[in-house]
Amino acid sequence: MTTLTVTAKGQVTLKKELLQHLGVQPGQKIEVDPLPGGRLSITAARPKGKIEDFYGIVAGKTDKVATIEEMNEVIEKGWAGLLR
Repeated sequence: MTTLTVTAKGQVTLKKELLQHLGVQPGQKIEVDPLPGGRLSITAARPKGKIEDFYGIVAGKTDKVATIEEMNEVIEKGWAGLLR
């Protein structure tokens, strides 16, 4: 179990290993849900919406022809909400 300290502002900082466990990167969001008995559920926030909303997000950003690897990287970042 990990113990966190609450600041005077009522904030806590999750340790790096906890964020890695959630699969959360800097700039991404987490969701916190209250549970009975004073417990919380913390999960990585997942993009909401339809895949169709993602189509064309990088269109016209460059004249370069992208490789499959580059396209996959952009797709991952876009779906994670890191591009807009």
